[in-house]
Amino acid sequence: MLESMLNAFRAPDIRRRLLFVALILIVYRALAHVLIPGINTQSLTTSGTDNSVFGLLSLFSGGDVRRMSIVGLGLNPYINATIIMQILQTTIPSLQALSREGEYGRNKITSYSRWLSVPLAALQAYGILAFLQVDLHNQGITAYTTPFSFETYESWTQIIALTTGSIVLMWLGELITEKGIGNGISFIIFAGIVSRVPATVGTFLTSPDWLELIVFGLVGILIIFVIIFVQEGQRRIPIQYANRVRGHRIYQGGSTFLPLRVNMSGVIPIIFAISILLFPLQIATYFQASSVGWVKDISNGITFWLNTRGALYLSLYFLLTLGFGFFYTFIVFKPDETANNLRKSGGFIPGIRPGQPTEDYLRRVAFRITLAGAAFIAIIAVLPMLLAALPMFGNLNAVGVGLGGTSILIVVSVVVETMKQLEAQLMMRSYEGFIR
Repeated sequence: MLESMLNAFRAPDIRRRLLFVALILIVYRALAHVLIPGINTQSLTTSGTDNSVFGLLSLFSGGDVRRMSIVGLGLNPYINATIIMQILQTTIPSLQALSREGEYGRNKITSYSRWLSVPLAALQAYGILAFLQVDLHNQGITAYTTPFSFETYESWTQIIALTTGSIVLMWLGELITEKGIGNGISFIIFAGIVSRVPATVGTFLTSPDWLELIVFGLVGILIIFVIIFVQEGQRRIPIQYANRVRGHRIYQGGSTFLPLRVNMSGVIPIIFAISILLFPLQIATYFQASSVGWVKDISNGITFWLNTRGALYLSLYFLLTLGFGFFYTFIVFKPDETANNLRKSGGFIPGIRPGQPTEDYLRRVAFRITLAGAAFIAIIAVLPMLLAALPMFGNLNAVGVGLGGTSILIVVSVVVETMKQLEAQLMMRSYEGFIR
């Protein structure tokens, strides 16, 4: 890894890309320290705003939502918009046809996701601001310099500031994807998670228990090792090409393989699962201050049962991660298109007839390995949260949740994917005829 990084910095174009990514991340962390106007910052530091909604949003914003930064919403609106568009692609024929039009179709759907994220960000900004006022008011703390209401100019400014910050963050992520290395959205989430490390370590050091830290550290190292092992795991399906005659020439057939990764979806299922779980919590928090008794009771019940340390939340987290693992895998990998492409190119799987039998075989193999991969990431996501809930790890609760399996999986996946892209870029330079 170190040698690859050194070689990457020796190549001028890759060095420019890496420096561009670093610059964008610096801009992002600078924006994280810009607070929205009209907020009583002292009330945020003295109050207990660490609830389920803020805890889940912190994964996408690096904890900036607790400080009411202009990028406090993180990328959650854009991720929700992406989920909605991907679900609509499977139900609306016109969108499904658009997704198959190559790069043009993908760019068009991405554009729809961007526009959809604007109203979602505004709605989410209103909900967070309204909830914050009610939550702090119940504690006897003034959250805003002026009361939050649609009738005040300051409240509109706060909603616009949070919405604009989320859109700017989405734009920065796409700049990284276009002009940098790796996936920009994943990089932004990665930077937010890493920015929480010093505060998390400082919290633990206030009342340290070194034996528990060693045990938890060993578990973390084991998890990282297993994550890398599974992420790099592949099922190689042999492909045979028959001899082909074109004109007066005979092209000799050959053999290769079709690599199917055990975890094709990466960390996307975890991000989708958290976004889905966050949605009912947000809706419930909007109505916790309702004057209608039954509405208030239902809202309080939802926030109680979907507590991030509760059994229901962990069960839903596991099942949604498992389900989205299958959902996203079969969006990325299409057995029918793969079988059709093999037939057109004269390729076949030994012992399997081309056409429908090949499609069925690929679907069975993809289902089996996806079951293992999706179950793995679901267990990794839930396991550290279960450990943190145990009494014997009580002092490591902040570390366990703040640097849990979800965060570790995202960080490790981003690092591994980035290193693979760097190695691919470096490998291109070893080919003859490469133009530097």
